[in-house]
Amino acid sequence: MKPMKLIYWSRASLGIGAAFLCLLLNIFSPGLSIFSSLSVALIVYMVAYYIFKWKFIALVEKPSKIATTGIGAYFITWIVGLGLFYTLWASL
Repeated sequence: MKPMKLIYWSRASLGIGAAFLCLLLNIFSPGLSIFSSLSVALIVYMVAYYIFKWKFIALVEKPSKIATTGIGAYFITWIVGLGLFYTLWASL
């Protein structure tokens, strides 16, 4: 698999993981706002960015593409996953 495709799909799946992490943080410390969840999502994205940059810097033609590849997929899957997980949690 090409490095950019791997980064894209990794970010899409990290969006689901970040949404689940936000749900867990809200369960164990109730009262967190959406801004706290957004902060968690941004922290996960930045950590993933530095890991991808360290691992794939020599394999891509433009290093700046590492920062932007999959950003839309990450945040869309994070929002959808967050809504899905909160709905499932509320129905229990």
